[in-house]
Amino acid sequence: MNSTERESRDVGATPASRAENVGWAKWVRWISILVIVGCLIVMVRVLPVGRAVAALSSHVEQIGFWGPFVYGLGYVAAAVLLVPGSVLTLAAGALFGLWIGTLVVSLAATTAAAIAFLIGRYLARGTVENKARQYPRFGAIDSAIGQGGWRVVGLLRLSPLVPFSIGNYLFGLTAVRFWPYVLISWLAMLPGTFLYVYLGYAGRAGLVAAGGEARQRSVWEWVLLAVGLLATAVVTWYVTRLARRAMARQRPELATAAASEEAAEPAEKGRRSWSTVAAAVVAIAFVVGTGAAWANQDAIAGLFGPPPVKMTETYAEKPRGPAFDHSTYDAMLKRFVREGGWVDYQGLSANPADLRRYIDSVAEASFEKMGRDEKLALLINAYNAFTLQLILEYYPVESIKDIPADKRWEDRRWNVGGHVWSLNDIEHEQIRPHFEEPRIHFALVCAAVGCPPLRDEAYTADRLDSQLEDQTKYVHRHARWFRFKSDEQIVGLTPLYKWYAGDFEQAVGSVLKYAARFAPRLHDSLEAGDVPQIRWLDYDWALNSVQNGDRAG
Repeated sequence: MNSTERESRDVGATPASRAENVGWAKWVRWISILVIVGCLIVMVRVLPVGRAVAALSSHVEQIGFWGPFVYGLGYVAAAVLLVPGSVLTLAAGALFGLWIGTLVVSLAATTAAAIAFLIGRYLARGTVENKARQYPRFGAIDSAIGQGGWRVVGLLRLSPLVPFSIGNYLFGLTAVRFWPYVLISWLAMLPGTFLYVYLGYAGRAGLVAAGGEARQRSVWEWVLLAVGLLATAVVTWYVTRLARRAMARQRPELATAAASEEAAEPAEKGRRSWSTVAAAVVAIAFVVGTGAAWANQDAIAGLFGPPPVKMTETYAEKPRGPAFDHSTYDAMLKRFVREGGWVDYQGLSANPADLRRYIDSVAEASFEKMGRDEKLALLINAYNAFTLQLILEYYPVESIKDIPADKRWEDRRWNVGGHVWSLNDIEHEQIRPHFEEPRIHFALVCAAVGCPPLRDEAYTADRLDSQLEDQTKYVHRHARWFRFKSDEQIVGLTPLYKWYAGDFEQAVGSVLKYAARFAPRLHDSLEAGDVPQIRWLDYDWALNSVQNGDRAG
């Protein structure tokens, strides 16, 4: 169909048919929006969003003091490249909190505004002028700035009339002076910056809670958070409204442009069929993506570390309950585990009978009838024994990660008292939620150099507390897992503290306080009011074999 035929068709269309088309377009857009919102709600519940935010935060924290600076530089680069700043501003609130996030974004946005202004004025004037000609309201804005100068710049910064990124360049073509422009841009952008950072800050709390983070906010915390968000939004809306009124007095053209943006003719909206199609396509993509996320929840969750849990003491002691005999496993450990936790896998693979016999006995255990310590000792020993068996089945391997992913921690094949669990089930569903015992993270061994060392004895109910205490102290005496430079106030921690931060925080309030329980110098530093900076140590996934132990010295 040629252009004449299309024009003839449009002319011949009745008002009723055009209105009907507009109506359908509206319905498609609204349905698409509802579908997208619904998919987002489902994905927040299905995906480990809170853990993803926490993981991103930990990477930023690992940079330490320079984290906000690196983020600020990235923000400046993105804004200069016309990337919308709202998402970056929201992320800053989630990563750095309310006040530091506001400071970082405010300085970065002002810096980006200054750089783009100078580019527009001196380096790319022709390109920006061409862009300005495609922006119908720029003529009215330029005329108003000619009369009101930096005051109009401030009003435009408070109003959404001019998009932030492109506005930075357009202002460079006007008569406004540089330093007044920078100062008024900084001041006028603060309300919107604070609102978006607050949204990110509040959003992180909501996402963490939705993701099942261990610490849940109280009702009053949520009330204060909601009231603060509402107050910030109202203030920002009110300031924007005042800015629109002031612009109306400053220059009628600006008011007309703003009004036309808010109340476009229905027929004009109807002709924007591309936006309707785009909304529908995006909605379909969200549906497909949500379906894929739903079907692959476990795989996606594994990308962001272990799940957070609420630690509780579920089981009571049962002095008359059944005891489990770990002597076969104990003898095997004494034979094949060397000092430092290094395992003689060659010798064990040649003599696997005792390990196999112990694993068979675990399947026959009276798990349900056992008391608290008997259960925990059995679960720890079973986890470590199953891991040894897994390595033997694929030996020789250089790392547990050389074993196919579906055969490692998620493979439901291990029998404990008639229950068939995976290694992850044992740790994250049977131990962590049922025992208030973060020391288990230094007792469960994943057959890697970076793991805590495998003890050369079995854990037993009658000695469990002293064994866990000794094991945890051992970890905090060795540089592979713990380092503290008191003169530099830097503490190096095993990533176990990062992955299971929620467990340690539930126990004593913070990761540092927990580590200090087993590191006297760190304890003294915290008591003196010094808070050292955390550096996460490398986690070596090489096999914890005697050969690697010899190389490690």
